[in-house]
Amino acid sequence: MSSNWRISSFNGALLAAYFIPVWTIIAFNIMVSPIHGLYERPSVSIALYASDHLQLAKMATVRLAWMLALARITVVAFFALFLAMVAFPRMRKNGGSDEALAVALCLGSVLSFVSMLLASKTGELGALRMHAAELLMLLGTAIVMLVDTAPKPAAKPDAVAATPPPVVPAGELSLQQP
Repeated sequence: MSSNWRISSFNGALLAAYFIPVWTIIAFNIMVSPIHGLYERPSVSIALYASDHLQLAKMATVRLAWMLALARITVVAFFALFLAMVAFPRMRKNGGSDEALAVALCLGSVLSFVSMLLASKTGELGALRMHAAELLMLLGTAIVMLVDTAPKPAAKPDAVAATPPPVVPAGELSLQQP
């Protein structure tokens, strides 16, 4: 059983085990009470930047909170899709679940990076550390995913020997024409 797990699949499953419950709770807190949920620790940098620098009205701040919750739920959905696909050994071995993990990593990295930058601008050190840790986890998994490729099926020796190399006649090359 343990021999058919690729390191990127295992790393993605561990990452999904963290992000699915944490970001779901954050997103539901924002959905229940948009302004209060936006000013909690995971989203306070975006809230402070929006209120201080963008000077958004109340309804615009609520819309921003809902967009943030939607972005977090989208990342959670792709992580859940990855976990559902990685449950099947055939898809796990062939790397069929890599696309869902790649989308979750990409969207999550962008959201964490923007939150980290805004936390830096607003001076929220706790939020900055949290978003930097999340970004490092996401980027680390992306690097592992790039290095760990799906195994290629072995080619049959008869098929390799039966195909001759392509022959290009020397008289038809475009560089040798007068």
